[in-house]
Amino acid sequence: MTDLIRVPGASLRLFRDAPPLGGARTAALGEFACDDAAAGAQAIKDAMALLKAEGFGAVLGPMDGNTWGTHRLVIESDGRAPFLMEPANPSHYVDAFDQAGLRVVSRYVSAVRPAAVLESITEAPSGLRLRDFDLARAEDELTRVHALSLEAFAANHFYQPITLEPFLASYRPVLKAIDPELVLLVENEAGDLKGFLFAVPNLAEGPGTKTVILKTYASRTKGGGSMMANAFHARAQAKGFKDVIHALMHESNLSTKHSDNTGGRIFRRYALWGAAL
Repeated sequence: MTDLIRVPGASLRLFRDAPPLGGARTAALGEFACDDAAAGAQAIKDAMALLKAEGFGAVLGPMDGNTWGTHRLVIESDGRAPFLMEPANPSHYVDAFDQAGLRVVSRYVSAVRPAAVLESITEAPSGLRLRDFDLARAEDELTRVHALSLEAFAANHFYQPITLEPFLASYRPVLKAIDPELVLLVENEAGDLKGFLFAVPNLAEGPGTKTVILKTYASRTKGGGSMMANAFHARAQAKGFKDVIHALMHESNLSTKHSDNTGGRIFRRYALWGAAL
């Protein structure tokens, strides 16, 4: 159940089935918008008071239900234009969450590096084959990716499983934008899916963009992630892309370390807030 909280100059929606914060029954504060920090803070405080009266023990925000939906705010930027599928917000949204008494509970970064392939020190695992995403069977392919995602991301911060239909719905709008040669699947000799990498050209820069976004990748096999990332960078360079964005990584994830080790330069930082009630 969701409710819309409105005050003059601000609104947000309550999502009552959010990932837990500190083991407490937690709600998410999503679809957040405000004209100024004071109005935003008041909406957040009103929402927290209502949730406390209902027996909730904590809140997270901004978050549209869980981490599969829109969540986090930009807190630091070098001025680079927003990329496709990236959250964007005015700075007073950040002030609103701070003024409402919430604290940052999770931090994320995006980085950019040249598409040029760097020498890998990781040997590609044996017995695996790399192939392109099959757009003609997109929903079948995504169904397999969904199953692997539930396993691969289970240890992520504020992870919460998602059922198949909303997972498919989140990808359908971008299927026309993807290049299947930049969405990679790794299978073993039996045809079992062992890894995937999802990337999309940064069409926020227009159809002639020279930037591609590496949105996410996951592997069930040690070395599979590096195998896919190296192949992806080689393909991106061959297609004429100049830059690769490593998008929306949790600052403690292995992907962030790999980005840093291969020359990634952080250009944006994000945060998610939370509080006990």
